[in-house]
Amino acid sequence: MAYYTYTHSALHLRIPSSLSLSNPNIHLPSTRISFQPLRFKGLNAKPNNRFICKAVKSSMAASSQVEIFEKEELAVSLAKYTADLSNKFTHQRGAFTVCLSGGSLINYLRKLLEPPHVDSIEWAKWHVFWVDERVVPKDHQDSNYKLAFDGFLSKVPIPPGNVYAINDTLSAEGAADDYETRVKHLVNSNVIASSSTSGFPKFDLMLLGMGPDGHVASLFPGHPLVQENKKWVASITDSPKPPPERITFTFPVINSSAYIALFVTGTGKADAVHSALRGSGTADKLPAALVSPEGELKWFLDKGAASKL
Repeated sequence: MAYYTYTHSALHLRIPSSLSLSNPNIHLPSTRISFQPLRFKGLNAKPNNRFICKAVKSSMAASSQVEIFEKEELAVSLAKYTADLSNKFTHQRGAFTVCLSGGSLINYLRKLLEPPHVDSIEWAKWHVFWVDERVVPKDHQDSNYKLAFDGFLSKVPIPPGNVYAINDTLSAEGAADDYETRVKHLVNSNVIASSSTSGFPKFDLMLLGMGPDGHVASLFPGHPLVQENKKWVASITDSPKPPPERITFTFPVINSSAYIALFVTGTGKADAVHSALRGSGTADKLPAALVSPEGELKWFLDKGAASKL
């Protein structure tokens, strides 16, 4: 498939030549456009319907990219990405520390339960954490732990001691302090790596979702916790999205990660995706635009979420 390059001060787009630029779902900034065919070596596979948009801006991680998929390909690609990183870190460190969020992400991770991934992953070396959690009992329908356990974790042989749910008997503040203490212990015992740059825990992979308002984890636009730079885990009792009481990793922890996958689907999030990726340069950026890990950031979008790029 032939691709063309569109260059703008904020964006670098790779668009299949078969995709008309007059498509009403593709919005490009008003600026001069130059095109140049890209050549690929050894590309013998049949073309598919996926198209790729790469965005690199000074406000994003040095190594960041955006990939846009047909719906059915999104889960396949996310599962492969996760499995590849699992194999990388279990071979290098003897452990794989992965942080989950809630929402539809868990449904897409179910591809990990299928061949070839389910048999190739060293599940016993996984250590599973939550980027954020609602302070509710573990069997509550709002619990991110319950969502992940029922949909995914209960079906793979990860040792129970390697799954780090919050203490749901504590208050939000107590649960946040307890979770931070446990994470610090695991850093001290070298289960979780430590960032030589920031001193915060360096998780191998953080799997993030994004809300229609541009929030990630439980870090909401305009909330003071977006600016928190001391705590590893913070509590929130006034979440604008129910339930109100939650705990969340803070941005210094999120951005110390080796890899982050930011997973977004649906046209209802297209405005926030556009705002986060376009980058206004203002002080009131959406939380999603503040995700900038030490390592690699990859956005996984379906066509609905990317429809305003």
